[in-house]
Amino acid sequence: MKRICLILLLFMIQRALFAQQAPSENGIDSFIRRFLESNSPEEKPKIGENELFSTVVIHRFYGERNFEPAWVKDHKLPEIAYEMRYEIGQAKFDGLNPDDYHFQAINAYFDRFESAKKAGEKMNTIDLAAVDVLLTDAYIMLSSHLFLGKVDPESLKTTWSIQRNVPELMIDRKLSAAIQSGSLRASIEGYYPAFSIYKKMRDGLRQLFEEQKRFEKEPVAIWKNLKIDKSIKPGDTHNQMPEIRERLYFWGFLKPYQPVDDKMYDSLMIEGIKTIQRRFGMEPDGVIGQGTIHAFNQKPLDIIATASVNLERLRWFPDTIKDIELILVNTANFQLDFIQKLDTVLTSRVIVGKSYHSTPQFSALMSYIVFSPTWTVPTSITRNEIVPKIKKDPNYLAKNNMVLLNSSGSRVDPSSIDWGKVSARSFPYTVRQEPGDHNSLGLVKFMFPNKNSVYIHDTPSRTLFAREDRALSHGCIRIQKPFEFAKILLSNQPSWTDEKITSAMHQSKEVTVNLDRKIPVALIYLTHWADSRGNLYFRNDIYDRDGEIYQALKETRIKKSGI
Repeated sequence: MKRICLILLLFMIQRALFAQQAPSENGIDSFIRRFLESNSPEEKPKIGENELFSTVVIHRFYGERNFEPAWVKDHKLPEIAYEMRYEIGQAKFDGLNPDDYHFQAINAYFDRFESAKKAGEKMNTIDLAAVDVLLTDAYIMLSSHLFLGKVDPESLKTTWSIQRNVPELMIDRKLSAAIQSGSLRASIEGYYPAFSIYKKMRDGLRQLFEEQKRFEKEPVAIWKNLKIDKSIKPGDTHNQMPEIRERLYFWGFLKPYQPVDDKMYDSLMIEGIKTIQRRFGMEPDGVIGQGTIHAFNQKPLDIIATASVNLERLRWFPDTIKDIELILVNTANFQLDFIQKLDTVLTSRVIVGKSYHSTPQFSALMSYIVFSPTWTVPTSITRNEIVPKIKKDPNYLAKNNMVLLNSSGSRVDPSSIDWGKVSARSFPYTVRQEPGDHNSLGLVKFMFPNKNSVYIHDTPSRTLFAREDRALSHGCIRIQKPFEFAKILLSNQPSWTDEKITSAMHQSKEVTVNLDRKIPVALIYLTHWADSRGNLYFRNDIYDRDGEIYQALKETRIKKSGI
């Protein structure tokens, strides 16, 4: 009898423990478990027509909480559930698409809840389980996209070689902590890129969406592309001036007034014109040229697209770009910045690759400088440019301080070659330009070894830095301030005085100097950013890279692996 009682007691204890651990068959937890369990390994879990993006993390999240709902409490949707829905809608200000995070389906479930509430009824259990899972899946994917980016840069046609270390995000634990503490907004902001300009750019995109609303309501919404045949200077008259004035009004760059002559470019418009020129990277001279007209033709939606693309780019950048010492080159802005301890100690204009010789995006470590460099002409330039010039002018090599080298590196006398029989395609020699003021690399080059064979160098063509569009090179970066750059790089090596640097730049042979440390170099491509005051800046997409990213951002359900 005692044995039977003991068995019954153990059975009752076992049932009690199972009841605590196993989901209730009639409760929300039971339906949550059913939603997460696929019928087969090949099928992803679905709620209605909404396929869940997350698999690993969402199972771990609910498994650790014994499938208890995260967003539903006492058969109701509490404030934090509404907050999560709001955050999904706000994703558009990150340049993301809220519909990627079940926004429409979640709104539909919320509407059902509100309708049931008004009728004095409870929302049915299966719907509550569905919206709970969808909110969780949305948090997981939104967090992942904010931290890593929605688009995989390695999937694009344009090479992206700026690698980042991706830590274990532990999104499920962060979600649990956010729900428990009620700090959902802070949790989501924790996934933002660690660059102060991100929030400024996000605020700017929010404002651009407001501009788009106004654009759709105001008559200016019907504007057509402006065209001019020649530049318009202050005092000139032009049929397009009324339209230009209206667009200055729209963007807030000019307060409305009654002009004496509607078609005249009067003095009141000059500052507004200069403002838009600065915003789009032009010389603020107040003269309306083709670049200024192109800027005026940008509608809010065009600028929203550009802003969205560049918010995504920031999400790709590694935190190492915030290193204490960094050489940052934004090819779209034709500018190099040398940053030390978060301060910009040198800014210089640069010349970058032409559209068909675009400067790539990558990071590397600068390790040495070469003063008075020689230039070994790339084979493609030799065949396509140098050989044809030699055929026209036998003295071309001597005039340009160039020599011919055979495969063993020995010099070859150009006069010993019958140039009439030379084929550019099979030309067997190497052309090298010797050091000098007219060397194509100038007086110094700065080396950060990389697979792209790209480096920073001086140039004898100093007048080119005055141009606004400086996409002029074969891919390497020409710097306007080579001496100042060398001086800062060697500032920790006291023996390298100004006099010694100047002397090294005018030798007949190369002078190689190893730096006392390796400095990160990042070649990036930002066509939009914001400054610390929230001012927005845009640049031309000189390499046509923005469109592909924007199309990928607009596509739905781009899933990161392993989530």
